[in-house]
Amino acid sequence: MKPFPIPVVAIGPGSQQEPEEEQLSYLELPREMNTFSMPSLPDPERARDMLEAQEAVRWLAEATAGLKPGEPNPRFDVGVLDAANRQILNEVLGEGEVSIIITGDGEVRAQESVFAGVWRVQEFGADGALRRDHLEIGPVPDVAVAAARAASRAEVPRREAPADAFSAPPVIEEVAHRAATRKPGDAAHVINLSLLPMSPSDGEFLGKVLAAGPVRILSRGYGSCRITSTVVRDTWWVQYVNGYGVAMVDSIEITDVPEVALASPDDIAESSGRLREALEWIEKG
Repeated sequence: MKPFPIPVVAIGPGSQQEPEEEQLSYLELPREMNTFSMPSLPDPERARDMLEAQEAVRWLAEATAGLKPGEPNPRFDVGVLDAANRQILNEVLGEGEVSIIITGDGEVRAQESVFAGVWRVQEFGADGALRRDHLEIGPVPDVAVAAARAASRAEVPRREAPADAFSAPPVIEEVAHRAATRKPGDAAHVINLSLLPMSPSDGEFLGKVLAAGPVRILSRGYGSCRITSTVVRDTWWVQYVNGYGVAMVDSIEITDVPEVALASPDDIAESSGRLREALEWIEKG
């Protein structure tokens, strides 16, 4: 990511220190662009008798090859595997570039594997107990879109702007128009806040109106990027951050899900070939 030669006032989600439990503390923000590397595959001697894990990888290879845009994401229930087979599967999948946390009564955690478009999705209850554990194939897990929309509305909350907030009111009006008129699948509309003269009052007011929703995403593919749903339908804060987690560039995107968090169809198709290579390896034993 190229440096931006303009001063930035950090606003919105993440611009202020959050309570410890609110942070995505289980992942360290990366400091450079990541590229694909095959995970450290398990020793075939260990994997040769793990037929259920092999079947799961075979299913993933076929599902990624046959994925059709617009259809529900295919799923595989990891809960049917015993501990030994799950361990082999975990070693094959590794951890990729995108992580998602969805808060609510409990918590949903989704981690992209090293194979683009292959997600491990785990649902936890309010007591912290694991309720569901599955693999999902798609640009982004369905639950991320559903949760963001369920906790939002098309109308922008109306608040009186402070007298010294000049840039935020026009931004809010633009968001209100775009959010009210867009349809699912429309091209993203991006408002680059870093190009606007945003004062602290502007930032505080905009953060109150576009309050954070339940979905938080960390993307590490093109520099470090933090994405947060808001209370307005299909409206997201997108912040590129430095190695210390400080927001350097802020924007608002009105879209289904910001593109930086999505696995592309070409990447998902490429994952199929890589999964078949992994399957051949663990079957060699």
